[in-house]
Amino acid sequence: MGSRNISISDEAYHKLRDLKMKNESFTDVINRLANKTSILELKGLLSSSEADSILNSIKESRKISRKRLGSVASEFNKK
Repeated sequence: MGSRNISISDEAYHKLRDLKMKNESFTDVINRLANKTSILELKGLLSSSEADSILNSIKESRKISRKRLGSVASEFNKK
């Protein structure tokens, strides 16, 4: 594997350093970031009915969570 020297600003260096995980090289960080895919690439994987079903499930799950949170909050307010 070859290597190259590149110039980056101090700001860019600090951002990369902050993204670097333990035991990860800067090359690893750059490769990890460069290989990220866009959520837009998922477009068209689900049919409209599948997407609607998932969305309805998410909404129902959030409704249940809000109800549970409200119940817990009211218990704390009683004390």
